[in-house]
Amino acid sequence: MDVIAEGFKAAIELLLKGDAQLYEIVGLSLAVSLCSVAVSTFIGVPLGALIGTHDFKFKNALLRIIYTLMSLPPVIAGLLVFLFIMRRGPLGSWELAYTPAAMVIAQVFLVTPIITGLTYNIVREKATKVKNIAITLGAGKLERLKLLLSELKIGILAAVITGMGRALSEVGAVMIVGGNIKGKTRVMTTYIAQLKSMGDYSTAIAVGIVLMVLAFLINSFLYNYQQRDERL
Repeated sequence: MDVIAEGFKAAIELLLKGDAQLYEIVGLSLAVSLCSVAVSTFIGVPLGALIGTHDFKFKNALLRIIYTLMSLPPVIAGLLVFLFIMRRGPLGSWELAYTPAAMVIAQVFLVTPIITGLTYNIVREKATKVKNIAITLGAGKLERLKLLLSELKIGILAAVITGMGRALSEVGAVMIVGGNIKGKTRVMTTYIAQLKSMGDYSTAIAVGIVLMVLAFLINSFLYNYQQRDERL
């Protein structure tokens, strides 16, 4: 209990004294997570909607792949991405290894299947009803898709929130492709892992508290938007 109490105390002290290293780590964590979720949403939402509204050959096989990727171990995702971006890999000339860009790519690899799969399930349940309404209104295929996404935006937002939670909590994949380099690729989760290995439990708890507060604030903002939209 003393260690936990010291952790809370250290968290307050780090925030109040404006610890430059902590704010740098928090800033990078936010930037990497927000960028990866934005890219994953751009890919996953339309893809999930298209799969949910169309029947095609090998659809079941594709869904099995997506569901498998939804539970893909982060270290496997990180390893696969690293094999492509390492110096001897197909994308080695791009010099992405151990950069924030590599961390974004790894998180996109993890978050996109989650948003795609959840969006598909949401669309599948209500697509027929919305499609019939759209046809009655004389909407074309593109208009139908827009109407569908508009009608299901609350559920889709929940999928995005889930993806954001995965991105913020990720450690294995970003550790492999980013390397936890101080001042360059160190984020809150990798910093916590390092502090734990060093036996600095108080600071690890402090950074963990900051991470939880940050996740709470982001999810609260999205939740409030969701509640406000439901009342309209």
